[in-house]
Amino acid sequence: MLADAELDLIRTAAHGDPFSVLGMHADAAGALWVRALLPGAARVTVQDRADDRPLGALALRHPDGLFEGKLRIRKRRPYRFEVAWADGRHSVIEDPYRFPPLLGEMDVWLMGEGSHLRPFEVLGATQREIDGVAGTGFAVWAPNASRVSVVGDFNAWDGRRHPMRLRRECGVWEIFLPGVGAGARYKYEIRSREGQVLPLKADPYALQSELRPATASVVARLPPVVPPSAERQRANALDAPISIYEVHPGSWRRKPEEGDRWLSWDELADTLVPYAAELGFTHLELLPVSEHPFDGSWGYQPIGLFSPTARFGEPAGFGRFVQRCHDRGLGLIIDWVPAHFPSDAHGLAGFDGTHLYEYADPREGFHQDWNTLIYNFGRTEVRNFLVGNALYWLERWGVDGLRVDAVASMLYRDYSRKAGEWIPNAQGGRENLEAIAFLKRMNEVVGGERPQAVTLAEESTAFPAVSRPVYAGGLGFHYKWNMGWMHDTLQYIARDPIHRRHHHGEVTFGLVYAFSENFVLPISHDEVVHGKGSMLAKMPGDAWQQFANLRAYYGFMWGHPGKKLLFMGCEFAQGAEWNASRSLDWHQLDIDAHRGVQRLVGDLNRLYAATPALHQRDFDAGGFEWIDHQDAEQSVLSFVRRGHAPDALVLVVCNFTPAVRQGYRVGVPHPGLYRERINTDSVHYGGSNVGAPFGEITAQPIAANGRPQSIELTLPPLATVFFEWRA
Repeated sequence: MLADAELDLIRTAAHGDPFSVLGMHADAAGALWVRALLPGAARVTVQDRADDRPLGALALRHPDGLFEGKLRIRKRRPYRFEVAWADGRHSVIEDPYRFPPLLGEMDVWLMGEGSHLRPFEVLGATQREIDGVAGTGFAVWAPNASRVSVVGDFNAWDGRRHPMRLRRECGVWEIFLPGVGAGARYKYEIRSREGQVLPLKADPYALQSELRPATASVVARLPPVVPPSAERQRANALDAPISIYEVHPGSWRRKPEEGDRWLSWDELADTLVPYAAELGFTHLELLPVSEHPFDGSWGYQPIGLFSPTARFGEPAGFGRFVQRCHDRGLGLIIDWVPAHFPSDAHGLAGFDGTHLYEYADPREGFHQDWNTLIYNFGRTEVRNFLVGNALYWLERWGVDGLRVDAVASMLYRDYSRKAGEWIPNAQGGRENLEAIAFLKRMNEVVGGERPQAVTLAEESTAFPAVSRPVYAGGLGFHYKWNMGWMHDTLQYIARDPIHRRHHHGEVTFGLVYAFSENFVLPISHDEVVHGKGSMLAKMPGDAWQQFANLRAYYGFMWGHPGKKLLFMGCEFAQGAEWNASRSLDWHQLDIDAHRGVQRLVGDLNRLYAATPALHQRDFDAGGFEWIDHQDAEQSVLSFVRRGHAPDALVLVVCNFTPAVRQGYRVGVPHPGLYRERINTDSVHYGGSNVGAPFGEITAQPIAANGRPQSIELTLPPLATVFFEWRA
């Protein structure tokens, strides 16, 4: 019989090894005993699972529901319980403590080493069948806990009922619960090594979560692997046209007639996907879709990294959304946040009573800007958690890429910290060597396991070789956001045109370093929020000039080397800055000027995608040539873009003043015809139509800009004009 001391540990959920006590065990004489903790039971009988014959009755050892009894058999065999409950119910249930360990030896070894590429296949809630019994296996990493129980709808959230088995080699606690299926809500009740019962914790590997403010994890099936696609790999390549429409799914469009609710994934698939495709965007980028407790974080403070947020419906809806994107030829990029996490009690903070996921020292582990916690990148299991999460979204949901948020904050230990508020690295420097190693590892794994996918770094410093391969000394990202270009050019275009001649370098400086990285030109959500105003509101002058400035700027952006990114609402010149709690101002499309900007963005996208000179050599200095970057007095720029083929050439001319430039001569590289493709001052876009249509202009043997051939233009005011060369 069970000793009283162990009995007390079991009934108070304080036993560190419940599988050594509960279930079937042989005594010194070889007799088989069965013990079960079933609060609320009146009688318990052990049945042979094969033929339902009784194998013995269990006696009540303690009023808390601990039953114990000797069986009539001497040989172990599968069994279950017939239970008469105190409230009069009867049921037949399986005993979780008769099932073998869940983790195989290889999984245990890989988890212990921190090198399991797909830990989400092992940890979390995995639906399975063991010995013909369907149920869910639960496994959670909590190496410093003295006891872990899974609690949920299936056991009255009672931590005494299902304490878990510890696999000491890797610090993982596990249990198989028969009969638990999809939709069951659960959490983990963890007792620290000091004996303190912690706030209930959501599953770090949960595949589904409750909608806030509820915080439970939900049992769900692991989605199947999305097969690799050569088509998607070509669409994400460095020489492909990539024009990204960045979207916050909760505020792109809402249902005001239904309480201003969010659209579901299926509704977004029916509306957002065709909208972006018809405007010629090649990719959608969604602000973070992982589960997060606070709407105001826009998803950038996630807790459920493996759970598509419940705000837009069940996870399967997200899968359908991804497929609809691909059906329309759109790639899907999601924002991914491995830099930090919130300190909510149900999350990763102090997960097993220790600083398990975060650095212990606040000088390393607390993010002062966002009041969040920083992952301990020096811990192999934490790096494994994050690398596995990257693969999960790419492989199991088929997303095309991960835009990695706040990379700069990861690279530097002194990021946003004063002297004395940070700890130097082992070499005495400011770089976070552990985070750098993690980013390299993540990018190498993604490149090796999912070569069709891409990673994009939001990185705002001069850290070298962010988008260069790891083997060449880089961080391994495919693309890097060009924050310097964004800052300088927005500063320039916001100036009154009369002053622009004094700041000409702001609009040309980006070409000094344009080919040092694989750049994306980002006009993102961060530029139209927090008092920065909308893109239209940044523009100087009266209403006509504001729209003309914006159209000229977009023309310059689409002509400039680099992939493109535009935040939702910017494509139709929304007047107000972005408000995440309401829909975009779609009613503004009733106004011609707004429709004109939207029409221009669509035409720019289509020209960009159809014209190799505008996208094939974005990261090759040989694909760009200045015609004239020195005409600061007239605020005019002219340059050439080239593709791989010798005849793939586009001339771009920008006039950043409201003055019409009559007889403006531009040197050209070759004789022949130069056919106008887009003029942002066209009446079609709401412009004044000066110089339009140019049609085809034949180069003349008149020297200009150091070239023997030139064309003569009437440059429209505040406009960008594209010409394609024909020999």
